Amino acid sequence: MPEPIYMDSHATTPLDPRVLEAMMPYLTTHFGNAASSTHLFGERAKDAVDAARGQVADLIGCLAEEIIFTSGATESDNLAVKGVAYQYRDRGNHVITSAVEHHAVLDSCQALEKSGFDVTYLPVDKYGMVYPQQVKDAITDQTVLISLIYANGEVGTINPVTEVGEITEQYGILFHSDATQGIGKVESDVSKLKVDLMSLTAHKMYGPKGIGALYVRKKDPPIQLYPLLHGGGQENNVRSGTLNVPGIVGFGAACELCKQEMEEEAQRILALRAQLYYGLDKRIELVHLNGHPTQRLPGNLNLSFEFVESQSILSGLKGIALSSGSACNSDSVEPSYVLRAMGVKDELALGALRFGLGRYNTEAEVATVVEYVASQVARLRELSPLYEMAQGGNYEAAIPQNGEKS
Repeated sequence: MPEPIYMDSHATTPLDPRVLEAMMPYLTTHFGNAASSTHLFGERAKDAVDAARGQVADLIGCLAEEIIFTSGATESDNLAVKGVAYQYRDRGNHVITSAVEHHAVLDSCQALEKSGFDVTYLPVDKYGMVYPQQVKDAITDQTVLISLIYANGEVGTINPVTEVGEITEQYGILFHSDATQGIGKVESDVSKLKVDLMSLTAHKMYGPKGIGALYVRKKDPPIQLYPLLHGGGQENNVRSGTLNVPGIVGFGAACELCKQEMEEEAQRILALRAQLYYGLDKRIELVHLNGHPTQRLPGNLNLSFEFVESQSILSGLKGIALSSGSACNSDSVEPSYVLRAMGVKDELALGALRFGLGRYNTEAEVATVVEYVASQVARLRELSPLYEMAQGGNYEAAIPQNGEKS
C-alpha cells in the first residue's frame, strides 16, 4: 500500500488547513486572555471568542449567548446530564436515556444512580433507533431530563429527535441531545430538532481537539445548570476556566466551513459510501449491514463479516485506519454494547468494522480499501473451519443467522 488511508472519521477528523490558518495568530501573537479586557491583548482575544461563538451558533441556528464553550463533547454531556439533574433535583429524580448513548451520557447517568436518581435506559430496535412512543411511555411525574443521542457514532443511525422534542415540549421536560456525530454532517437546527440542550465538539468536524460546546436554550424561566467546575465564573458562571482562545477560533472556523459546504460534501460522501458498500458486497459474501439502511450519517458504513473477527481483519490492514465494532481492552475483546443492544449476535458483533468516510477521502482510496478488505476477509475465511462447514452446506450449524442481510 503506497500511502496510509484514513477512514476513521467518527473517531476524529483531520484539522482542515483553513481552520489552522484561522487559529495561528491566536497561537502566536494574539495570545491574550479573553477575560483580561482592560488591554489590547485581552480585547483581541475577547473579540475573537465573540466572533467564534457567533459562527458556532449560526451553524445550529441559535443565539450566540446560548453557546457555552467546554473542553469537548464529553464535558458538554456531563454538564447537561448532571447539571440539569442536580439543579432540578427538588422537582424529580428521574432521567430517561437510551441504551446506545455515548459513554459520556451513560456513565453520567450511572453516576446519578449512585446519587439516588432513577434512570430509564430505553431499548432500541434492530437498527439502533428509539421510537418516540417509548419515550412518552417512560415519562413519570418525577422525570426532569430526557437525553437522546442524535446520530450514533458507531452504526450511524439518526434518531427521530424532532418527534421526541415535541413530546418533551408537551410535558414540559428538558430535552438534551448528544449531537456530536451529526453536527456538521447533517442538518442540526436546534429549533427544528426541538432540543433544550445539545452537545457538540470541534474535532468531529475538521476542527481542533480539546474544544466543544453546550447549547442551552434561552427560555423563560431560564434553564439553570449546576456547574461541574467552580472558579473564575467564565461562561456565565456555568463553566469556569480560562477560555481556550485558539481552540475556540478554530471551532468557529470549522463551523463556518461546515455551514458553507455541508450539503455538497454530504452528497459527495454518500457517493463514496455507495461505492464502498457495493464494492465490498460484490467481492464478499455473507456481509451484514448494521444500522438503519437510510436514516444514517452520510459517511458511516458499519458491516459485519461472518466467520471472521474484526480484530483479525484490522491486523492485516496496517495501512488503513478503520475501527472495530468491538470494544477492546488489554484483558479481553467484548462485543460492542451498541450492537448487542440492537440484538446483533455476538458472532456478528465481533466481526464488525466501522468505516468512517470524510472530507478528504477519494474514489481511488475507496477502491483500494475494497480490494484490501476483501482480500483479508478471503484469507481469514480460508483458515476458518466454520466457514468451510458453511460452504459445505451446513450453514445453520456453523453460525446462527442474524442482522440485516446485504
